Amino acid sequence: MASVHAAKKALRAQLKQRLLALNDLEKLHQSRAVTRKLLSHDKYLRAQRIAVFLNMPDEVKTGDIINDIFQQGKACFIPRYRPRSNHMDMVKLSSLEEIQQLPATSWNIRQPLEEDCREEALSSGGLDLILVPGLGFDKEGHRLGRGKGYYDTYLQRCSHQLSAKPYTIALAFQEQMCDSIPVTDNDIEIDEIIGAGDLEDVKN
Repeated sequence: MASVHAAKKALRAQLKQRLLALNDLEKLHQSRAVTRKLLSHDKYLRAQRIAVFLNMPDEVKTGDIINDIFQQGKACFIPRYRPRSNHMDMVKLSSLEEIQQLPATSWNIRQPLEEDCREEALSSGGLDLILVPGLGFDKEGHRLGRGKGYYDTYLQRCSHQLSAKPYTIALAFQEQMCDSIPVTDNDIEIDEIIGAGDLEDVKN
């Protein structure tokens, strides 16, 4: 177990360096390519309740995806992380414009306050699709997150509380694709990865 954690730590550092080397124009170009693939994807077209992350600077940009979710009349849920824990909820977003009014966390991610009462996906009908961030991915659907365990814990809750597990799609830059990701028993595989290059669409 210790060797897996050490391997994860080393790979995280390597991936962060790769992402730092990506300029803004390239990130925008790849984000647009990923967005085009997702918006024409059968799972996205059929989904009515979608969870999507508000991207950090080193993640695929999700603004156009969120915009399309609202344009298509689908329900949009975003993460609300609880600090100093691995607990995360997916809470309903009422509009694209609302994002700019949300307070930012220490990670500079916008999210509703804990006392802001909102519809939570697992207690109001579940989710059809979860769009998942991460630092690295491999062709087997393994994912390397940032080490907090928010998504693995949330996906476990989905399995326990919902009769049908939501379909999971990770959104990735080409630079985030790895030959293999070190995993433990607690790491949950992603159903599919969409990237900008030829390495995407795994596990179909």
